[in-house]
Amino acid sequence: MSAISPSAPFKPGRNLKWAAAAGVTAAAIGAWWMSDSAPYPYSQHWLLDLPLPFLSLRRLDGMLEARPGERVLEIGPGTGLQSLHVAPQLGPTGRLDIVDIQQPMLDHVMRRATDSGLTTIVPTLADAHRLPFADGTFDAAYLVTALGEIPDPALTLRELHRTLKPGGRLVVGEFFDRHQVRPAHLIGHASAAGLRVSRRVGPPFAYYARLEPHTAAVLPALTEPAPADSAAVLNH
Repeated sequence: MSAISPSAPFKPGRNLKWAAAAGVTAAAIGAWWMSDSAPYPYSQHWLLDLPLPFLSLRRLDGMLEARPGERVLEIGPGTGLQSLHVAPQLGPTGRLDIVDIQQPMLDHVMRRATDSGLTTIVPTLADAHRLPFADGTFDAAYLVTALGEIPDPALTLRELHRTLKPGGRLVVGEFFDRHQVRPAHLIGHASAAGLRVSRRVGPPFAYYARLEPHTAAVLPALTEPAPADSAAVLNH
């Protein structure tokens, strides 16, 4: 049986949009695999602005739940794709701290923040294994395609756990490249850091996971199916 009803109207504009989205996605995947290294070099920073399948900003919002007035931490902001989206959600009294081991990446994000009129992003040059923040500093933290590039993911998660307030939210986003932390491995790293995966959205090759402290009764991680709409594939 044909997947397209004979009576379905032909919409050239929509078809072109889908084709363009598929082309961009294919380019992103190919570029990521061909030039992947850790940490991702600033000389290829333009690739970090390409949308990755299933790691949409809308999905990040649903997992992170950023709120006005909060202080949030991002590890490995790249060129600011997520930073420039999250920071405005924190409002004028909130703050987004961004940490990277490469100063050019931080400078790039701050130039974009200035151009966008954002004054609540604060950069810190630091190693994710040793975060220069006091215990219980942040309401939430997140890493998107960054955890797998860090030599000791469990130590980084332990540091993030330390710097989060009680009940703080931690979100990890991973995409299928050579450094991806597979879902099963994330469970192990999280456990070593005193955390558990409480929720996951997206397929194993491109997912967001939310981590929480261990409790007396550890429940199995929940997996949510990918939404049927194609718009979830791209950042928007």
